[in-house]
Amino acid sequence: MSVAKNINHIMEEVGETCVRAGRKTSEVQIMAVSKFKDLQAVRQAYDAGVRLFGESRVQEAAEKFSPQTGRLEPFNDIQLHLIGSLQRNKAKKAAAIFDCIQSVDRTEVIEELGKITHGRTTPLPVLLELNAGEDSKSGFPNTDGLCRAAENVLGLKGLTINGLMTMAPWTDNDRLVRHAFSNLKKAQQILTGKFPDSNWQTLSMGMSGDFKIAIQEGSTLIRIGTAIFGGRAV
Repeated sequence: MSVAKNINHIMEEVGETCVRAGRKTSEVQIMAVSKFKDLQAVRQAYDAGVRLFGESRVQEAAEKFSPQTGRLEPFNDIQLHLIGSLQRNKAKKAAAIFDCIQSVDRTEVIEELGKITHGRTTPLPVLLELNAGEDSKSGFPNTDGLCRAAENVLGLKGLTINGLMTMAPWTDNDRLVRHAFSNLKKAQQILTGKFPDSNWQTLSMGMSGDFKIAIQEGSTLIRIGTAIFGGRAV
């Protein structure tokens, strides 16, 4: 199937899942995860109506989308999010390229982004990442960690919170996947109570293999790579 047909198929599945979950389709954004994909694939997704893209590597995103200007024509109306772990030495470039850093997973990253963005007139949106319980994954370990991270972000003029993100465990056990997504929803509710003046609306959770469960558990942004672009070329 073509990229456009894949996107249409995903949109249909999202719509059907939302109906079964008693939600509106408009509540769920579809992100095209374009890491490892070339500009031709990105253009196909763009032509199919996608305006939200996710990249995992700062340098790849810079080369693909923004050699100098922050956008490579004709993609100047997209939203570009960083979804991979951010190294401190890449933070300055990331803050210049991305519209949102979803993968804020540790205090050091918050501190570095805070220094870099201090003079911005428009704060850089970030999502705080919750670890799903696997040592191999990044993220704050629990809700207490998220609360401390939120306090740090709220003390910085150049950053603003837009919500939370997580990655479910790599498993075929749907119960464990659902548990990870349910935990993020619970964390959202707790943080909303503790920091009511902040924006916790975005729940970035769900990928190609588990986005239906994520939508059922309250996801507002699903990150779809393989189901749109196909597998990574060997």
